[in-house]
Amino acid sequence: MSDESNDLQRESILLRILWMVIFVIVWQLAELLLGVVVLVQLGYRLFYGAPNAGLLGFGDSLSQYLAQIGRFGTFNTDEKPWPFADWPTPQAPQGETPHSVPPAPHPVRDEEPKL
Repeated sequence: MSDESNDLQRESILLRILWMVIFVIVWQLAELLLGVVVLVQLGYRLFYGAPNAGLLGFGDSLSQYLAQIGRFGTFNTDEKPWPFADWPTPQAPQGETPHSVPPAPHPVRDEEPKL
């Protein structure tokens, strides 16, 4: 019975190693993506004077995702990150107020066509 338990534990750790290798590759890609978001946000901030709200949210959730990968890889949690769990929800920004663009007014349409 002890041999069977050792076999299961060995299989479990081998599967975990496989997932860790996959998530290290995902980490590298997500890290590059975060670098792009940082540079685009910097350009946006320089051009408009305030950060982009969409990039704030995406950057925060991507940062949380990288933290989830790190926690899984360092054995702090057994929960695998996205796509096995929900994508992290962005938190409210604690820095500058984001740049907002008011919605464009819609033209008023006549009920009757003009001839």
